[in-house]
Amino acid sequence: MHPYEMLAVMRQRELTTVIKVNQSSLYSVIEALLREKWIEPLETQREGRYPERTVYATNEAGRAELIDWLRSLIRRPAVEYTQFAAGLALLGNLSPDEVAALLKEHLEVLDQQISVCRTTLARAEKIGVDRVFVMEDLYSLTLLEAKHGFLAQLVLDINNGTVTMFAEGKRVWKVTRPDLAALSSEQLDEYNDSETGSSTEN
Repeated sequence: MHPYEMLAVMRQRELTTVIKVNQSSLYSVIEALLREKWIEPLETQREGRYPERTVYATNEAGRAELIDWLRSLIRRPAVEYTQFAAGLALLGNLSPDEVAALLKEHLEVLDQQISVCRTTLARAEKIGVDRVFVMEDLYSLTLLEAKHGFLAQLVLDINNGTVTMFAEGKRVWKVTRPDLAALSSEQLDEYNDSETGSSTEN
């Protein structure tokens, strides 16, 4: 395939929903694969007034690298730094009421994404697509539904006082131990160890 065809096939198979790629980045990937000698140019094609396009194919070394890469992806959980997780980590900088309103907007978007994902899976099942070829969609749906459940519960917790309280007529975050808020995980472990030791002595 030539790069333009590769991108078209990825879009047709909806792989661009799980692999971030565009025309310019794809050419950079092609250059890297060539540099590592994992693909080889087969021929150059020209159609009408379009510029020449080089057709590439994987070689034995490239296919071996693909298998190793896939095994690594499946075997080892990767640490993924999502923007939303960063937002949750800094949630206390916004008022609870504003957070609840923003989360409701987020939930509306999630509802749409879940609907699209379910429609895609239903369409695939209807035409007989084997389950092994929609694993990424099943995984995405599971994550979306789990995220939806978590955020819906968080909105409830904000409104029912589980994580908030009222002070001077305003809803604020419930912080009962500010001395623990800034501790790292290692410091929390040390704190827990010291608390356990104190309990044992008593």
